[in-house]
Amino acid sequence: MDLKLIRNLVRIMERGEVCELEVSDEPSGLRVHLKRGTQGLDAHAPVMVLPNAAAAAPGAPEGVDADADTPTRSAGVEEVTSPMVGTFYRSPSPESDAFVGVGATVGDESVVCIIEAMKVMNEIHAEMSGEVVDILVEDGEPVEFGQPLFLIKTR
Repeated sequence: MDLKLIRNLVRIMERGEVCELEVSDEPSGLRVHLKRGTQGLDAHAPVMVLPNAAAAAPGAPEGVDADADTPTRSAGVEEVTSPMVGTFYRSPSPESDAFVGVGATVGDESVVCIIEAMKVMNEIHAEMSGEVVDILVEDGEPVEFGQPLFLIKTR
C-alpha cells in the first residue's frame, strides 16, 4: 500500500459522505483506518490511524502524516476535476507526449488529459487559464467522478 493510495482515499473522504474507511493489505499485514468527524477535531479533517504499521510492514514509516504528500492549496490554485468515472491518460497514445506537464501554460480550451469511459476516449479541457502546478493522478489509473486531476495556478 503506498502513500498515493492513502492520499486518494483521504481526498475521497473529504469530498464525499464517507466518515470512516478501513483498508487492509493482506500480504504486508498493513491496515489503514481513516475516520473523520471525531470529537474535538474539525469535522472535515480526516484522521489516520496506522496500528502496528512499522511491525506489520518492515521499513514502513512509524507514523504517516496524511497531508505530508498533499500539495498546499494557496490562493489562486484551482483543481481540474474528473467529470466522469473512467481511466486517466496523460497522452493521446502510449507513444505520444503528454498533453501537459508541470509548468505548462494552459487556456480554457486546452486539452489536459483523456478519460476513457466505456471504450470512449473523452478529452478533458482545463476550463481555466493558468499554469499547471501539480498532476495528481498517474497515467492509466482509474478515476472517480469529481476526483481532482490537476492543480492549476490561475491568472
